[in-house]
Amino acid sequence: MLRIFAIAVLGLAAAWAGPTWAYDGIVEKKTFSMATYTTQGGRTIKDVKVGWESYGKLNDARDNVILVTHFFSGNSHAAGRYAATDAAPGYWDGIIGAGKPIDTDRFFVISSDTLVNLSTKDPRTITTGPASIDPDTGKPYGMRFPVVTMRDFVEVQKALLESLGIRKLHAVVGASMGALQAFEWAAAHPAMVERIVPVIGGAEADAFLVGWLDIWASPIRLDPNWKGGDFYGGAEPVEGLALALKIVTLHARAAGWADRTFGRKWADPAKNPADAMGNRFAIEDTLDKAATARAKTSDANHFLYLAKANQLFSAGHAASLEEGLKPVKARTLLIPASSDLVLPPYLAARAATILKANGTPVETVTIEGDGGHLDGVLAIAKAGDAIKAFLAR
Repeated sequence: MLRIFAIAVLGLAAAWAGPTWAYDGIVEKKTFSMATYTTQGGRTIKDVKVGWESYGKLNDARDNVILVTHFFSGNSHAAGRYAATDAAPGYWDGIIGAGKPIDTDRFFVISSDTLVNLSTKDPRTITTGPASIDPDTGKPYGMRFPVVTMRDFVEVQKALLESLGIRKLHAVVGASMGALQAFEWAAAHPAMVERIVPVIGGAEADAFLVGWLDIWASPIRLDPNWKGGDFYGGAEPVEGLALALKIVTLHARAAGWADRTFGRKWADPAKNPADAMGNRFAIEDTLDKAATARAKTSDANHFLYLAKANQLFSAGHAASLEEGLKPVKARTLLIPASSDLVLPPYLAARAATILKANGTPVETVTIEGDGGHLDGVLAIAKAGDAIKAFLAR
């Protein structure tokens, strides 16, 4: 379950008009550890661990590095396979590899799991968050885990890179929540970042997105098994988590995709939804099944912490977005998706206006289509030539 669950469970990969071959070679998942990490809020977390993987080779100067930052429900598995028997490669395999837009013959590409990663029950996700054991108590943190932000995600990534002797990034490239991290990298460490490619993202979570993230999270808080986050060792809030994931799945799509994929088909051809309340449409049944499957690999508290981190995001953490983006010097390629309902194109346009006013070189390439937010993952090949040209400049 290493892609966005809507892709893996709904079987929509065939709709992607991009290349399907895998990154050459078997990918190795590694672990980066820190004895302690102090959050932006001043809280110290002990025994921090995140997973990471890489593709390509690091050159002698250690300056051919591209960092790929992942989306809300993703992890570090951006390309390739862990084993030849894996059903599917990483989520951006179509643009990462030898001769591809993010060319591993030229670049050393690295990606890491974030703190509070959603997929805590996936054995190939390594993360520290509410489900982790607090060394001071021997019990899971639960909601006692500190609030973390995009800057915290970035600072842990920076520590990982520095452990490898990396002090310069050719680019930071990421989709959705990964785009937010790309902006935060450029604002927090402008001398280290030469380019950013924020895909389906903006430089700030506006009020509308903050409200939507609260709607995403609400079913978890309403599940009686959540118990204020102290559910570990007992019945988990699986129903609330599954409903939260169902909302995310549909929000990440768009009307054109829904009509094209399902129309008004019934879940059971023999059961007309007009005949009984329990008879359902195909889209309802499919969304339920996808969300239930993904809930089995996820953690409800981690979902809530990720939602909070996204709500808190504003690049640079300044009094205004204009102030927050002032430090950014990195050349920027913005890639919104035309039908995106989660992080609509106006957010990328707002960031572009501010960056251009500051003298920062900015380009924008829009992914056209009716697939919604997920076009930034499934249809990323449409922007492949633009990414390749941008990285070559």
